[in-house]
Amino acid sequence: MTSVIIKTQSLTKTYRLGENEILALDRIDFQVEEGEMVAIKGSSGSGKSTLMHILGCLDRPDSGRYILGGEDVSELSLNRLAEIRNQHIGFVFQNFNLLPRLSALENVELPLLYAGESEAKDRAKAALKIVGLEDRMNHEPAQLSGGQLQRTAIARAIVTDPAIVLADEPTGNLDTKTGEEILAIFKKLNANGGTIVVVTHETAVAKQCVRKIHIRDGRIINQEGTG
Repeated sequence: MTSVIIKTQSLTKTYRLGENEILALDRIDFQVEEGEMVAIKGSSGSGKSTLMHILGCLDRPDSGRYILGGEDVSELSLNRLAEIRNQHIGFVFQNFNLLPRLSALENVELPLLYAGESEAKDRAKAALKIVGLEDRMNHEPAQLSGGQLQRTAIARAIVTDPAIVLADEPTGNLDTKTGEEILAIFKKLNANGGTIVVVTHETAVAKQCVRKIHIRDGRIINQEGTG
């Protein structure tokens, strides 16, 4: 029996730009069950990045509720949000966000080292093997292709065994073939029980997900699939 891992209720977020207020999110309601692969799709300025920041505990809503794994995290302190983020969420970004002077293995190790894990190296090697990079783990980012960089970023995201993986435009800097290979990794992780949320503006990427949540002007305009 699956359980709801993400639930939002009337999430609202406003930003001030000079004397103007911009409504980035307008009463967002949806949920994600454990083991789902969900796309949040929208064009630039739709509010999808703001929503991802809140789902990733990088920001807080002005009003409404965000329940993560049964805990309402909407009004927690920034320090507590950082703890939850480090313990339960894996991030994959469009620009990879790898440290250039560290090897792929060392980049993947970092979250575990911050958490004081004693078996960081072995777990990092295992994560890199999952994404097919066991033969490149000692290479620095400058020695890796775009697809290999994103594979490293995925390994870093999953090495802590997070409750959810949030991927922000994960194929945005990749060619079509490499992007398909990266999506195949996400689908494999999902088939093994992982909960994946992909934020994208690309229809082809969204189609790879069982559920699609379409957002425009800060509102959900359509949801496809179960959930």
